[in-house]
Amino acid sequence: MSIVKQVAEYLYLRKRDPNEKPTQWMKYMHGINRLSIILFLLAMLFIGIRFLLR
Repeated sequence: MSIVKQVAEYLYLRKRDPNEKPTQWMKYMHGINRLSIILFLLAMLFIGIRFLLR
């Protein structure tokens, strides 16, 4: 699976494979990954705004 497809699945931009059987631990891992991606994007946005305002 490509990285772009996986990120799209984490951010609910693309549907997951319906044949894949999710486990409870996999759900926790995807939730943590989704949170870390969102925080990273927010941090990059914040850094970009600070850079433009200087």
